Amino acid sequence: MLRTPIVIVNFKTYVEATGERALKLAKLIEEVSSKHGVHSAVCPQQADVYRIAREVKIPVLAQHVDAIVPGKNTGWVTPESVKATGAVGTLLNHAEHKIPIEQIKKTIDLLKALGLSTVVCTADVEESRKAAAFGPDMIAVEPPELIGSGVSVSKTKPEVVTGSVETIKKINPKVEVLCGAGITTGDDIKKAVELGTKGVLLASGIVLAKDQRAAIEDIVRGIAK
Repeated sequence: MLRTPIVIVNFKTYVEATGERALKLAKLIEEVSSKHGVHSAVCPQQADVYRIAREVKIPVLAQHVDAIVPGKNTGWVTPESVKATGAVGTLLNHAEHKIPIEQIKKTIDLLKALGLSTVVCTADVEESRKAAAFGPDMIAVEPPELIGSGVSVSKTKPEVVTGSVETIKKINPKVEVLCGAGITTGDDIKKAVELGTKGVLLASGIVLAKDQRAAIEDIVRGIAK
């Protein structure tokens, strides 16, 4: 179950978060976030989900699933397989894995039927508006040009964040809003929360940090009460 305020860390396909390194990082995120009383979740690669979900207590999300049912679908990822690995849900529509808007709805419906959570990534206010109508658990607003840039959207494009929060809440007040793209410090998260979000989705700011523990400490302090 996903609870807010939350820090969600996307491992992407970085070698620093693959295999044994992925498990080590997940345990580190769990340790640090638990120490500060902050909710956290991790999104490892599909091949690492099963092991990580069984060795940590924090929620584990897949990075993507496909809008298909079990059967003759070689190379695709079913919602059922994600649930079987121990994941609580998935990211959808990340800037690095965009899907058609109608496919977002279909996938969310399949996930809901299985009791799985969805965190839909959106690029701007308009895409946030469309996604909110489908009733995902969370929407993470991430202008694609800032992803991995180290330049925080919460500081450089606050209007995208506040506009998305306002739009999403008008359409579906139950949808929690997160902030992503360029988040690297605790100050970035403080600003994101001030703009009305309930947490952040980030990747390289932690995964590629020279000192991952120090980076996680800084991030969670930014959202800790």
